[in-house]
Amino acid sequence: MDLGLKDRVYIVTGGTRGLGLAAARELTADGAKVVVSGRGTASVVSAEAELGDPGSAVGVVADNADPGTPDRLIAAARDAFGRLDGVLISVGGPPTGTSDTVGDEQWRDSFESGFLGAVRLSRAVAGELGEGGVIGFVLSTSVYEPIPGLAVSNALRPGLAGYAKNLADELGPRGVRVVGLLPAHIATDRARDIAALTGNAADAVADVPLRRYGAPEEFGRVAAFLLSPAASYLTGAMVTIDGGTRAGF
Repeated sequence: MDLGLKDRVYIVTGGTRGLGLAAARELTADGAKVVVSGRGTASVVSAEAELGDPGSAVGVVADNADPGTPDRLIAAARDAFGRLDGVLISVGGPPTGTSDTVGDEQWRDSFESGFLGAVRLSRAVAGELGEGGVIGFVLSTSVYEPIPGLAVSNALRPGLAGYAKNLADELGPRGVRVVGLLPAHIATDRARDIAALTGNAADAVADVPLRRYGAPEEFGRVAAFLLSPAASYLTGAMVTIDGGTRAGF
């Protein structure tokens, strides 16, 4: 199936590693062009080189917590490719810890980067998009079910999902879509760290109906579809990518 991604342009934050990079790989593989951002120069340079020459990928060192980041990323897309069709907002996982061990500074930093930074970027991109544009949020299954030892994620992700649903209602009349991606048990360093934290690293997939971790490219392919014109009648949805682990529908 042709996803209709050829020459479309997307910003992918957190696009230099993990799930963000997996999504950027699939987007460019189908002909899209991307602006990927990350906080480290080395990772940005590496991702840009892996994804292709400047004709298909541009890297920007940026932090979502910085209020100037949205303008910089939008300008990078316009300058490099002359258009912008959407954004995938992926941020690093919040710090681990329980409600009695996470301090005020960690809460504040996580809110600035993972929540307010995402809201700020989505708001700026929404102002640039026309009909057919799309805004995607990489969240977590903690939107529906708390994950032990991840108090910050359990608090902030559901709020961001609510914001995404609200944004979908507001932007829908303009033909701009908003979607959420809820991954779990994808084979990234973050997933392995969480498995170790909960004390069941050896059998972390025992409760996954498919009995295995998902590969990053499996997440990436779902992300590419959701951002593509092929998903043009899908908005306001939270799409779970977890091998069937979530108990609810």
